Formats: sequence, C-alpha cells, structure tokens
Amino acid sequence: MKGGVRTWLGALLGVSLLYALGTLFQVGEVSLTVWAGTWPTAAAAAGAAGSLLYAARSRDRGGGEEGGDGTDSAAALRLFGFAALAWCAGAITYGVTGLLNAGAFSLTFGDLFSLVALPLFTLGFIRFAPLPQRTRPLIRHLTDSYVCAAALFSVVWLLLFQPLYQDLGEGSGVMAFALVYPVADIAVLCLLAPLVLTSPHRTRRAVLLAAGTFIIICAADLIGAVSRLSGEPVAGGIEYPVRLLGFLTLGMIPWLTRENEGATPRRITGRGLYRIAPEIAAATTLTVAAMIMTVAGLRADGIAPVLPLTAGSAVLVLVVRMLGMLEESAVLSRMVHTRERHLHELAEHSGDIIVILEEDGRIFYMSPGAVEMFGYRDGDPLLADPVTSLVHPEDLPGVAAVVGGFKRGADSVRVRARVRAADGTWRHTLSTVSLYERPGEPNRFLLTTRDISAQVELQKQVDHLTFHDGVTGLPNRAYLEERVREVLGRRAETGGGQQYSETAVVFLDLDGFTAVNDSAGHAFGDYLLAQVGHRLRALLGAGDTLARWGSDEFVALVEERPRADGVVDLAERMVRVIEGEPFQVADRDVVVTASVGVAFADPGTDGAELLRNADMAMARAKGQGGGHVEVYAAHMHAQVVGRLELQTELRQALADRAFVLEYQPVVSLETSRVTAVEALVRWRREDGTLVPPEEFIGPAEESGLIVPLGEWILREACQKVAVWRATSGLDIGLSVNVSVKQVLSSGFVQSVEDVLAESGLGAEALTVEVDEEILLENPVVAVDRLTKLREMGVRLAIDDFGMGHASLSHLRRLRVDELKIDPSFVRDLDSDDTVTLLTRTIIRLGQDLGVQVVAEGIEQPWQLRRLREMGCAFGQGFLVGRPMAAEGVEALVGGETSATAL
Repeated sequence: MKGGVRTWLGALLGVSLLYALGTLFQVGEVSLTVWAGTWPTAAAAAGAAGSLLYAARSRDRGGGEEGGDGTDSAAALRLFGFAALAWCAGAITYGVTGLLNAGAFSLTFGDLFSLVALPLFTLGFIRFAPLPQRTRPLIRHLTDSYVCAAALFSVVWLLLFQPLYQDLGEGSGVMAFALVYPVADIAVLCLLAPLVLTSPHRTRRAVLLAAGTFIIICAADLIGAVSRLSGEPVAGGIEYPVRLLGFLTLGMIPWLTRENEGATPRRITGRGLYRIAPEIAAATTLTVAAMIMTVAGLRADGIAPVLPLTAGSAVLVLVVRMLGMLEESAVLSRMVHTRERHLHELAEHSGDIIVILEEDGRIFYMSPGAVEMFGYRDGDPLLADPVTSLVHPEDLPGVAAVVGGFKRGADSVRVRARVRAADGTWRHTLSTVSLYERPGEPNRFLLTTRDISAQVELQKQVDHLTFHDGVTGLPNRAYLEERVREVLGRRAETGGGQQYSETAVVFLDLDGFTAVNDSAGHAFGDYLLAQVGHRLRALLGAGDTLARWGSDEFVALVEERPRADGVVDLAERMVRVIEGEPFQVADRDVVVTASVGVAFADPGTDGAELLRNADMAMARAKGQGGGHVEVYAAHMHAQVVGRLELQTELRQALADRAFVLEYQPVVSLETSRVTAVEALVRWRREDGTLVPPEEFIGPAEESGLIVPLGEWILREACQKVAVWRATSGLDIGLSVNVSVKQVLSSGFVQSVEDVLAESGLGAEALTVEVDEEILLENPVVAVDRLTKLREMGVRLAIDDFGMGHASLSHLRRLRVDELKIDPSFVRDLDSDDTVTLLTRTIIRLGQDLGVQVVAEGIEQPWQLRRLREMGCAFGQGFLVGRPMAAEGVEALVGGETSATAL
C-alpha cells in the first residue's frame, strides 16, 4: 500500500508541476496559467467533489464506518465533497464574471462561495478528528488556537502584508477585504492542526492528508491575497497550480486511506505530549512571533529599543512560565492516569465490582467483575439506560435517599438494593457510593458493589429455621405464638372481627407415637411426623396456620370461620385423616390415632390463654382413650388447677411418708385359703381420711411421682410379706402393680433387685402386675426389662386381661405366669352371653398355656359358683376378702376366708 500511495502522490505532484510550467509561457501580456484562469481549478474541485461524494455513498452502503471514538468517515467525506463543490462554484463564478483582477477593495460573489467552503471543510475535518467533548478541554483548545492564530498572523503580517500596507498609503483602509481569506485560513488552520495529534489512530492517515490539503489551499489563498493587494500575479500565477494540487489531493483522500483505517495504534510522541498539542503549538508560534516582533520593533523609527526588548522578554518569560505550567500539568495528568490505572487494576482483581456513573446515572466505566457477578458486558443494551433501571422498584426510594445524601454534602453513603442480573434474576447487593472527581471532567459517582445474595439467602434460612420446624417444614411454636397474638390483637382492634365469625385453636396429639420411635427409630419417627404434617396441611384453608408444637403435637390456628360447628367438623376430619390410612414407616404400615382439643377465642382471651385452653381440651380427649375430639369448657381449667394442686400435695405427702398400704387377699377358689396378697396404696391426709388410688395415681403419673412412689410401695410390701413368710412359715405370695413410667424408667430392674436383696423376699414370691397397654407405649424396652425380671425369678402377671388391644399377640411377645380377668367380665357373667363365653375362653386359655388365672371383682356368691364351675382356680374381691391393713392380714394368714361357707 505504501508504494501505491507514493505513486498516486507522485502523479498528483506531476500534474501540478505540468500546470505550473504554464507560468513560464506568455499568452499576450499574461502567462499561460493566468490566461487559463480558474477553469482548471474548477474542474479539479468538481472531480474532487464527485470522488468524495461517491466514496461517502459507498461507505454508507457498506455500513460500520461510525466508530465508538466519535468519528464518522462517511459524514466527513460527504462534508469534504460539499466543500469541494463550494470551491468549484467559486472558481466557476470567477471564470464567468472575469473578476479575477477585480482588486483588493471588494468581495466578489465567487468569494462568498469559497468562504462557505471553509466551515464545510472544518465540519468534515472534525468528523475525522473530533474536538474535545467536555467543556473545559474545549475552551482550552479554542483559547490556545486563538493565541496560535494571533501569533501566526502577526508573523505573516510583518513578513508579507506590512510592506504592502505601507505602499497602499491612503488606500490601506480597504485592505481588510483582501485579508479575509488569510485571516479565515489561519484561524481554521490553528483550530484544526492540533487535532492531527489527538485524532484516533483509525483515521489518522486521512486526517494527515486532509491537513496537508488544507495547508496547500491556504498557501494558494495567501498567494492570491498578495496578488490582489499588489495588482500583479505572483510568479506568473503560481497560486493556480498550488490550488490545483490541493483540490486533486482532496479528491484522492478516500482512495489513499480506505485500507489503512485499522492500523495498529502507535504512540506519536514520548510521554504523551500529543495530549497537550494545542498548548505546544501556541507556545511555539507565540515564541516565534515575539522574536520577530521584537526584531521589527528594534528596526522601527521613533521607538526606543528598550520598549520592544522589554515587551519581547516579558512575552518569552510568559512562554517559559506557560511551559512550566504545562510540565506541571503533565506531571499531574500522569499521576491521575497512574491512579486511574491502579483503580482499574484493583477493579479487575477485586471480588467487588467498581462502577463509575455519570451524574444522570448512566455507566461511564464498569469493571470486568460485572461479567462474572451479573453477566453484563460492555455494549449490553441494558447498560445504556440509567443504572436505576436495573434496581428493583421497591428499592428505588433507598437509592433516591442516597442521591439526597450527596446533595446534603455527605462524603459517602452505603445502600442495599436488589439489582437485576443479565439472566433476569435479582441479586442482593451492598454498595458504597462516593464522589468521583477528575480534573477537567464533570463530577461522577464511584460505586463499589458487593453481591451479598449468598449472605441474604443464609439469613433467610436462619430466619426460616428460627420460626419453622426442621422435620416437617411447618411453622414452629415460636411462630404460632406470635401469630396467635397478632390475630387476637387484630380482632380486639376491630371489635371482635366480622359478625358470626370464629377464631379457634385446634390442638392435636398423636397417640402411641413413642412406640414408633422405639421400634423403628427416630429417623422413621420423623418421617411419620412429616407425613402427618402433610395430611393435616391439606385439610386447612389458605388463611389458616398449621404448626408443629413439639414432639408429636400439632396446633392449627383457624381464622374467621363462619360457624363454630365448622371448626369442630374440621377437628373431627383431622382425627379421621390420621386414623383413616396407615402410614408407611420402615417398609411397614403403622396405624396411629390422634387426640384433639378445640378452644374458641372469646372476647378478652389472650394468645397464651387460648393455647392453654386447647391443650387442656386435648388432654381431656387423650384421657378418654385417644381418638377423640374435646371442646374446651370452663370447668376444665378448674380441673387442671386442681390436678396441679394435687400434684403439689402428693409431692409433700411422699416426703412426709403419708402413704399407707392395704393388702387384698388372693384365695384359692377350690380350698378357700389365702395364697397371696395384692398391695394397694392409700393416701392418708392430715385429717385422717384415706384417699383411694384412683384419685391420685393419674396425677402422680403425670408429674413423674409415680416412680418414687412405686419404688416405696415395692419396698414396703416386700418387707412385710418377707416377715409374714418368715414368722408363719406359709408360702404366701405378693402381687404389686407397676405403671408404664415405672417400668420404662432406667433404674427399674436394678431397684427390684435391690429391694429383694434388702427385704430377703425370694424372687419367686413376687408377682409384678402390668397393664397390657404397656406393650403399646414402648414395647421394645418394656419387653426387655420385664424379661430380665422373669430371668431373676420374678413372676409376671397381666392385669385386666381382655380389656386391651391385641392381647393374644402380647402373650407371644412376653411369657407371663398369671392372667387376671378384668372385674367387668365377672360382673356381667350370665347377663351377657358374649362376656360369659369370653370369660370361659380366658380360663381355658390359661389352663392350656399353663398359667395361673385369677378372677378379680368377685362380690356375689353366684359369681363365685359360676367361676368354680368354669374351672377358675383363683379369685379376689370383696366377697372373698376386702383390702385390709397389715394387722388384718396377720390375723388372716393361715386361716380360711369367708368364702369357705359358700
């Protein structure tokens, strides 16, 4: 390409030299060049216009000519073409009117065309090499250009126009018309020349050619001005070949530069001095002008030499001072750019992203981390809008407060906002905003942003775990309590809510859930709870709240139901949905039931009271055997308070040893002799009255006092029976009832062993009676501990046999020595054929299994006869022996009971 450029430039120069040879040949009184006039230059200008406009149209069709640096090649060439047309029109006007030698005292119509070409050429030039875009650099460029133009004109004036001015004499006042071209050319040249050094690399060759072309045209205009002032063509009309060369070069600009716009950028001068090219040009021209004017002043007549020397030296000192300021400015500029580079390097390697914003919120700079953090890249259409368009609408007020903080003089502010990423998701961010200032540039904002989405998500998880259950995913107790307070508070503010609406709490507890944990493990128990939560949630409405209260308890807050029976119906459906279908746990079906309590919110009821009422109703339902629904009534609270007071009294009674034992004989129905006694506990109050066990055993189990109380009963009874056996020599046995909590306590087996050792009672004389329901509570632990007792020699008996669930399956899992028929079977003998048949079956079952059968609750002679007829071997009841104190047993041991005569 370099060879081609040289060829074209050589051809242009050859054509111009051939045209210049015309100045050496005369046609009449003028040279051949002057005789030809402006027509050759008009043709050259027309050719240049056609070439430029054609190239502009081609680049418009090709597209992609507009650069991101503000340049537009097609527009520049088009403006150059219009300028060439204006020059062409001016040359044609000269040729038609023949006003070439019109004189220096007027402007012709052709001059106006030529003057119009100057702003068109200037606009085209700045499309190749844009002016500074910011206000301060633009003002500095214009002032420096003016200083340069003034100094250059001063030099031209002294060298060329001063002698002509003196020769004109009285006609010098009209010289201004002839100086229009030189003055305009010098102003435009000083305005455009520094842009050559600051132009983008992609258009620099075109800029250099355009600048060279304009310098040639300016030289032609300057020669023409001298010719007009002197009245004679300079050098035989040399201005015409010079102008021809300028127009030809102008027309070849698009063809000499079209393949070089993507050239590799090069540094023009060392240390970036091209950045201050206008200042350097102004200082240089001012120095030259000062020297020439000082020399001219020294030669002038009537002026003392000291005056031009003083003025010239002052100008030179000012120039030196300006150069020093330029150096300081360059140093400061380097410092600013160094810090800017450090900022960019920090932005590239920082985990945060750094964004510099314009005052209108548009992005001026964005660090590379934005790609990784938010997925945005330079040129993304979304980034063309103000950054507030990326902020979540709910967070915009906070951003507005930030702007207000800056207006109030804050140095920096912090703001949290959700920002939209490139994929459309919202990211939580924490940003620090501060003022970002650079010399000569408008104020901006420095935004340092950190993505805190992970921290926010973690905090949400923590908050969720704080108010939700980890097993079922339901709200937990803390959340429900707060929700109940909120709902009741709102009802109180609205005066009870809507008419005929009900707010209630439904308290649900699973029956027998502990057996699931003990048999299948806690992991499967948690799985069952999750299934329960899912079933219950499906029953409730969208406005209701279901929470896991704790362990196997669930609570539902039912809001604004129109009827109370609708709430009760919901509670009954909750029971049915739990019982209706087995749960899949550990590859087997598990059936559980539920006890449910319902409490309605009355005026003045607070949250804690409402929950307590529902809990009490649930406890009442559970006391009825499970699988029931109970609605809270006011008397339940009194019962609960009474039970609490009773538990307190029981604790004190145990400490004061206020319990006594009574013994009920177990007799042989065949011989009527006492074979064993059953120990029954009584509570003797301070007034001497005896409280039966059915009134205090339940509260004792609820409070946990049953364990120490049962241990005391066992120790006291074993010591008594051991004494009786030792003194009477009879083989009398002892039966003691133990509760579920007592068996499941960790030290139960050891306590029995210790009591037997301390009392001296043989293990074979002790019969431990358990309710068959114990095998439903925690069968694994219960069977293990009862088996250990049997291995010690202690006899086992199932009390109230036939009244529990799956009694026959219990006999498979636990070997027993005795079955005790429930008193209800004895009471309904002969009056209920089914009961009579079941009683006979139990007796026959015991005989077949080889275990002892004892009938309880014998109160009538006919009952005793029927049991004897059925083959029942042992019995107890008021008819054969009432419970009595130890003294009564001592008198009875060895004798027959009142049943003897029957």
